[in-house]
Amino acid sequence: MKKTWIGIGLSILSVCSIGVLLFLGGCSKDEVEPQAIDPETDICVNCNMSVPDDQYATELVLADGKYMKFDDIGCMYKWMEKNPDENIEQGFVRDFNSKEWVDEEDATYVYGMEIETPMSFHVISFEDADDAKDYADSHSAKVMSYSDLENHKWVKEMKSGDHNM
Repeated sequence: MKKTWIGIGLSILSVCSIGVLLFLGGCSKDEVEPQAIDPETDICVNCNMSVPDDQYATELVLADGKYMKFDDIGCMYKWMEKNPDENIEQGFVRDFNSKEWVDEEDATYVYGMEIETPMSFHVISFEDADDAKDYADSHSAKVMSYSDLENHKWVKEMKSGDHNM
């Protein structure tokens, strides 16, 4: 009888230990965070230009932990078009006003030919949808959601007089 109670006790202890380990394992997973931009060393993986630490910088974090940095939202989307098999964990854009990082899915975007961006894709991002709308209204531009970007035509559009980069 004693052996039975000991066996049951060990079984319960084993199940509880496994449950605790699974719970702690789930909690210890690191949340993906954007990486700081170093304008001295960071190069856009799409166009090979320097990535300034400004409101146009964007990042993708791949599932293997590698960070892909871009100087323009359009460069990020062009890279994704060229690399459809890459497993992307998270994307980040910058709020145009504050330059703070924003989850790309939570941002609101503005597209317009009057908007100057490093590679002339003319799309900027905002954390606050009202800020995006105000900017679009004052710049003859269009407000776009994250899902709108998937169908956006990512073409460099130089205004007349601009030089090719």
